[in-house]
Amino acid sequence: MTHTAEPIPPADLKELAAFADVPMEMEVELDRRTISIREILGFEPGSVIALSRAAGENVDVWMNGILIGFGEIVVLEDKLGVRITDFENG
Repeated sequence: MTHTAEPIPPADLKELAAFADVPMEMEVELDRRTISIREILGFEPGSVIALSRAAGENVDVWMNGILIGFGEIVVLEDKLGVRITDFENG
């Protein structure tokens, strides 16, 4: 289940300030797929791996190994980015 993010109350922000500079590992996952070793051995430059997600479908956003939300891929000048669309609830 997802929900729209609610603002953090100012009192809670003060408590979180002590942790503001703690580094967190962020991952964006496009899709997962199980493939055979035979398929892997057949990879070569130019090989295309079909994924199950439809074009335009949201990607998963993970922080320190925990799914926190979902987003859409965007182009920022010459780089890719993720626009957060929903947060994971639970």
